[in-house]
Amino acid sequence: MARCDIALKVCAMSHGTEVEVQLTGGLLGGWQRRNRVATIPHAIAELRKAGNLENLRRLNDPSVGAYRGRYPFLDTDLYKTLEGLAYEVGREDPPAGAREFYDEVVELLAEAQAEDGYLNSYFQDPDQPKQPWSDLGWGHELYNLGHLIQAAVAAHRQLSDSRLLTIARRFADLVVRKYGVHGEEVVDGHPEVEMALVELYRETGEADYLTQARLFVDRRGQGKLKHTIFPGEYFQDHVPFRELPSVTGHAVRMAYLAAGAADVHLETGDPTLLAALERLWDDMVATKLYLTGGLGSRHSDEAIGDRYELPSERAYAETCAAIATMQWAWRMFRATGAAKYLDVYETVLYNAYAVGLSADGTAFFYDNPLQRRPDHEQRSGAEDGGELLRRAWFGCPCCPPNIIRWMSELQDHVAAVRDNTLHIGIYTNAHITTEDLSLTVATNYPWDGEITLTVEHAPLDERTIALRIPGWSNGATLAEPEDAPSAAEPLAAQPEEDGWVRVRRTFVPGDTIRLTLPMAPRARGTHPYVDATRGAIAVARGPIVYCIEQQDVDAPVDDLLLSPAAVANARPRKEEDHVVLDLTAGVAPPPARDLYPVMTETPKDTVSRHVQATFVPYFLWGNRQPLAMRVWLRTERED
Repeated sequence: MARCDIALKVCAMSHGTEVEVQLTGGLLGGWQRRNRVATIPHAIAELRKAGNLENLRRLNDPSVGAYRGRYPFLDTDLYKTLEGLAYEVGREDPPAGAREFYDEVVELLAEAQAEDGYLNSYFQDPDQPKQPWSDLGWGHELYNLGHLIQAAVAAHRQLSDSRLLTIARRFADLVVRKYGVHGEEVVDGHPEVEMALVELYRETGEADYLTQARLFVDRRGQGKLKHTIFPGEYFQDHVPFRELPSVTGHAVRMAYLAAGAADVHLETGDPTLLAALERLWDDMVATKLYLTGGLGSRHSDEAIGDRYELPSERAYAETCAAIATMQWAWRMFRATGAAKYLDVYETVLYNAYAVGLSADGTAFFYDNPLQRRPDHEQRSGAEDGGELLRRAWFGCPCCPPNIIRWMSELQDHVAAVRDNTLHIGIYTNAHITTEDLSLTVATNYPWDGEITLTVEHAPLDERTIALRIPGWSNGATLAEPEDAPSAAEPLAAQPEEDGWVRVRRTFVPGDTIRLTLPMAPRARGTHPYVDATRGAIAVARGPIVYCIEQQDVDAPVDDLLLSPAAVANARPRKEEDHVVLDLTAGVAPPPARDLYPVMTETPKDTVSRHVQATFVPYFLWGNRQPLAMRVWLRTERED
């Protein structure tokens, strides 16, 4: 079995050819540096302050005080952070205090683990009346195990440190004994362990872990879980996975379950799983995904909602759901090779995911709406009080550590080898190496669409490089300079049906390929069934969704009117390290005071004046004053 190092080496398929990717700068490289110098030290301090370490320590020393926190899954905040640290402590310029924190937590976990392998500081607490495994619907014990496994595999691959892997395997072996082929037929209320068990199988070769992952996928929807508070749909447990008519229920759980099912398919080749996954994905993208790639429209149960139920100001679009959607997208690309999955991955990456972290890397959004009204007072997260925008931490801080681990792993989702072809799916400054081909990528993407690949090493026979042509792209061109050592005729960048343009020939060092993706600003409309934004216009450029903040226009944002022509004439302008869009917007007269006026004719928005407006990338909103913001604006009627 092939083993794939996740830090710098990733596999297109679980048994595929390795690809080593190193980020060398650009927006993604800058995000990783911010993660090292700001976010990780901040998170370590918050975890210490919140008592996560003391919850483990008190299992052997009750004098440290009572269990801190209200949730049974707070150990996962440590696990997700450890997963990110497994990447970062081995890199140049590691985060301050990261190695010491990593070693301290690993030692505490080893000391806290029960003799039979069980590990959960909440249920092992001597003052906790609930017993282990007594509340699978809400106890999250297998969810905890999943994140422990992922941290352990990362540590083993990145640091050659087997301590966490030993701990995780002891816990996983307990689960196999208790809930395996000859055990109790149950599932956890929060999917996540499925994809972790598959990864543990890939790392160790132990088939029982893959079998257990398959069992958990197959058992869901068969009445194996006791449903409390919410019905079975919330847990994706009302019908078997293969029979789900649409993505549904708790958004994070849904996407984690789908990612786990995709992993099981990748290892078993089960066509029924792939058919269900493709159907669910297509329905989600067509009816339930926000323009930003956010998933989840309901706050009450953090759920996905009905088809076309996509309110802007009440968008939940939890940051964890964004990460889960990217995990699912990457696995669907691995399974099918289709570029459309990476189109969605990229949308989520630069919008629904990136917005969850402040520009300075030390504050977070839990939910990510597409609109903020002028009188909005609800704080982020479930708690009362706190900041009006992002917060330094949460009582349920699942999102911040999740951001950390995903930021550390961005290079894992840039390129992969499928069918003896190097596929480059995400464009960023990077050095990419396969077994016999290496090249550099130079670009200022996503701010402009010039992407240059330079071959550094190549074999003596032909190779194929596939470049993704994003679905938003119109008029892409592909050229090779005439003075390249083995120059060929310029190629039309017309993607094949699967979304890729392929260059095949015998490469030599010094060869260059230049892909140009025009990035004209474009107006985005909305499906007429989406009542919340019917007839409205949003602004995008490349993979970036833009928004208007009240600070950047001399008129109430609720009164702004946009036309497709105004968007097409927007002027990109570099501001600091990103690109803003300056355009002319109309301003509607003040509306009538009646909430529901009597209508005698078809209403028509008229323009009382025009103003200059600056649209900023959506992921950068909320870093200034807590004023109004909109992604979707009213449409200016053109006679």
